[in-house]
Amino acid sequence: MRVKICGITNLRDALHAVECGADALGFVFYNKSPRYITSTTAKHIIDKLPPFVERVGLFVNEGVDTIDTVCKYTGISLAQIHFDVDEESLDLIAPKTLPVIRAKSPEDIHKFSDRYRLIDAFCEAYGGSGKRLNLEWFDGIDCSKIILAGGLTPANISEVKKYGFYGVDVSSGVESIKGKKDHKKVEQFIANAKSI
Repeated sequence: MRVKICGITNLRDALHAVECGADALGFVFYNKSPRYITSTTAKHIIDKLPPFVERVGLFVNEGVDTIDTVCKYTGISLAQIHFDVDEESLDLIAPKTLPVIRAKSPEDIHKFSDRYRLIDAFCEAYGGSGKRLNLEWFDGIDCSKIILAGGLTPANISEVKKYGFYGVDVSSGVESIKGKKDHKKVEQFIANAKSI
């Protein structure tokens, strides 16, 4: 199972997550988030990352031109789209995109079923709320293109393995304070997610 550590705000946390085996790092370009990072700081971190690490930019209510400009400048390889958008709009964005479904009901998880997508619990804020989805919604569903987010921690990550998710995304579940990672929790989360 692939692991994304989201809400990276500093180089130390970024490099530690990669050393522990993170497949992707998330950078929040939403200025109302406590995990917000400027494009300049993100570029500074991304420039120092080793190869083969996915660099994911999280965008909320931004236009295509803004998303493309930030991604090109910083070296973001995947744009995570945290707002309502249609298939055509996703295809207009230059880097590869990952639509986010903020699920309120079991029906919501079928949106964008032909694409890789991130499914998170609905909340008024965008990301990092620690709110969990009802895992029963995924019973009998093909989860091979789903990245699960929402309320995941080192202690509960083992509960999701049986569903066969493509990956998992964690932010608040591995923090010491908002925007700063607890290195032991990051290490435990990745180890638990990747153990057989």
